[in-house]
Amino acid sequence: MPEPMIPPWKDEATLRANLARVQERIAAAAARAGRSPEQITLVAVSKTQPAEAVIAGLQLGICHFGENRVEEAAPKMMAVDALLGDRDRRPCWHMIGHVQSRKAEEVAAGGYLLVHSVDSVKLARRLSRYSLSLGRVQDILIEVNVSGEPNKYGFAPDELEAAVAEIAAQTGVRVRGLMTMAPIVEDPEEARPVFAGLRQLRDMLAIQFPDLDWGHLSMGMTDDFEVAIEEGATLVRIGRALFGPRPTE
Repeated sequence: MPEPMIPPWKDEATLRANLARVQERIAAAAARAGRSPEQITLVAVSKTQPAEAVIAGLQLGICHFGENRVEEAAPKMMAVDALLGDRDRRPCWHMIGHVQSRKAEEVAAGGYLLVHSVDSVKLARRLSRYSLSLGRVQDILIEVNVSGEPNKYGFAPDELEAAVAEIAAQTGVRVRGLMTMAPIVEDPEEARPVFAGLRQLRDMLAIQFPDLDWGHLSMGMTDDFEVAIEEGATLVRIGRALFGPRPTE
């Protein structure tokens, strides 16, 4: 049965109702897989949403927010900080979109908890160099193009072993797992092989590189996150089911 129409984010009450539905779906998917909901982190995709929407989400208990473009994220993060004032609680920001290597310095300086979309050795090297210059180590996920779609970013599965060896040598970044984007399909079940494939690649890499942390699988969005959870997702990136259609849609 298709999900009911989700109203766009307008106020805290709307977001509260949307969040409750998403949390119920996460819990149900986790139960089907014999997992605990606590094993899954909800990353609210706040791209194109105003700072006020982030504040509302934070007040409702959402801790993690994902942005796609550093050009949009940086001013929004500043606006959120200004709105929060001296309150202790702050969002944990994730960079989930494609990062051009020339933007690595801005991302390294952005204070992101996790960069999900490291899709080249060049980007990893630059993130490492700029992070070290700031006296920090950036946690990252390695993006994999499991589906093989030509319009998607990420390493091909057969490139992973060599790429991980080079990325692991960069002391300014710390590998925390893998990320993928599934094809856009009408039936979420069609995305299952992609999610299962990422899990299998993670399990293989954990054997080949046992000293690295392979704890995270970032996969699943509004239309397919339940299947992703059933296949082992630890981070689900959900925007539309929380905030409704983006202003540009």
